[in-house]
Amino acid sequence: MATILITLAVVFIAIIASAFRVLREYERGVVFMLGRFYRVKGPGLIIIIPIVQQMVRVDLRTLVLDVPSQDLITRDNVSVQVNAVLYFRVVDPQRAIINVENFMEATGQLAQTTLRSVLGQHELDELLSERDKLNDDIQDILDRQTDQWGIKVANVEIKHVDINESMIRAIAKQAEAERERRAKIIHADGEAEAAAKLVDAAEQLSKQPAAIQLRYLQTLTEIAGDKSNTIVFPLPAQLMDTLSSVLSKK
Repeated sequence: MATILITLAVVFIAIIASAFRVLREYERGVVFMLGRFYRVKGPGLIIIIPIVQQMVRVDLRTLVLDVPSQDLITRDNVSVQVNAVLYFRVVDPQRAIINVENFMEATGQLAQTTLRSVLGQHELDELLSERDKLNDDIQDILDRQTDQWGIKVANVEIKHVDINESMIRAIAKQAEAERERRAKIIHADGEAEAAAKLVDAAEQLSKQPAAIQLRYLQTLTEIAGDKSNTIVFPLPAQLMDTLSSVLSKK
């Protein structure tokens, strides 16, 4: 008899003890009564009626999900592997538990399919140079689709875009050709600008014949600096006329 009483007392104490739960600041408890949703409790000390009520803990902190590498083909038919990292948190514990069986797995699977769908609509150059825009597009789509699960997607970051070796060589050749094209354009622009300046200079010199003669003498002075060469140059008739008029006045 005493043994039975002790056993009943232990069972009673265990049932009473199981009624008290402590939830941390970042935790909430989704309580069900006889299988139906009752309320969301926490944080702190809460009381659960044994057998009648059941509680599911939900973590409200930001969760980090590593999206595995996804094989996809870009819009310009380049095969690449892309992986990403996803940051999200539960904002509505009731919907996160009731509307989806496992919100963590569901969010991960949705992130994989969305990653392939969004990135497959862009060309390789966009994947490499416009990651911020692509991150925002993926985040916006995920955030809208997970809203019914009580999930808020805080951020999506594309980590790596892996390309095969042959494509890397092709990209390097393309970059080299682009640099050569820009160099030729810059050289052509310089030639055009120099030609325009020469035309302006010629127009200015044509208005002043004396200026042409001064420029001619300046050129002769520059050439005469090199004493290793014999220079034969024509003497302009205008210069001879000028010198003759000066000597006659003397």
